[in-house]
Amino acid sequence: MERGRAGSLEKLCRLFGYTRQAYYKRQTREEKEALRDDLVMQEVVRIRSLQKRIGGRKLYHMMSCGFLLEHGIEIGRDKLFRVLGENGLLVRKRRPYKPRTTFSGPFRRYPNLIRDYTPTGANQVWVSDITYVRIDDGFGYLSLITDAYSRKIVGYKLSRGLDAGGPVAALQMALKSKPDRDHLIHHSDRGKQYYSTRYMKLLGPIQVSMTEKSDPLENAIAERVNGIIKIELLKERYESFREAQHAIDRAVSIYNHLRPHQSIDMLTPAEAHSHTGELKRRWKNYFSTRSIAQAMA
Repeated sequence: MERGRAGSLEKLCRLFGYTRQAYYKRQTREEKEALRDDLVMQEVVRIRSLQKRIGGRKLYHMMSCGFLLEHGIEIGRDKLFRVLGENGLLVRKRRPYKPRTTFSGPFRRYPNLIRDYTPTGANQVWVSDITYVRIDDGFGYLSLITDAYSRKIVGYKLSRGLDAGGPVAALQMALKSKPDRDHLIHHSDRGKQYYSTRYMKLLGPIQVSMTEKSDPLENAIAERVNGIIKIELLKERYESFREAQHAIDRAVSIYNHLRPHQSIDMLTPAEAHSHTGELKRRWKNYFSTRSIAQAMA
């Protein structure tokens, strides 16, 4: 089967004048650019949470003086405007409402399947996100997959660079628990890394759910877990990648097995993962549309 696919790919490449090596090199480059765009969008959303109407030129100036330089991201102003436009984040002076999210290119538009859905057991909804950790004078990129019912981190990977390897490795770790894929939803933001060929192939029959706007509240559980790991359990900076890796292994273990959560009846995520049925939530339910509206008020 694999030989047949490889042969078909080689014939297709010859038809368009490409070598297989050139095809894979281009695919890797596109995935890396997609991850960079997603990281840029995270910073834009962070800035816009404080300055909701700040324009693209000011955004570019603020980011190029610090964020882009620190991460070694090369992006021109026109490219930033294109990325903002693709994600519905251009500020339109004559239209007071927030533009709807649009995507250019051959990307399927996936709906938000968890807006009014409350999981009643583990491995019904996984939420994914990616963030960064400061290492010496650079960064490591942490991909996390969390079970929405138990809040347990089921997959994670710290990567040295911005390519699809981190998210794919985190998903591979999560899938080792052998969940029932036919009844599982994978939810994420609309970052292009989640459209990558390798990621989609791994998902297989798992239902794909994505945020419909560039709003962190639509992926609130993933954002919350990111915050707990980075603020409560990790240092602001590590001297080496290896040190950061060991610290993240320890932080995930503490988070999963020792830290109780108000949202799961003061159980640890590992304890909640073996439960079924509704867990008493001592604060707002992230899956409730009403709760999201209250949080935005």
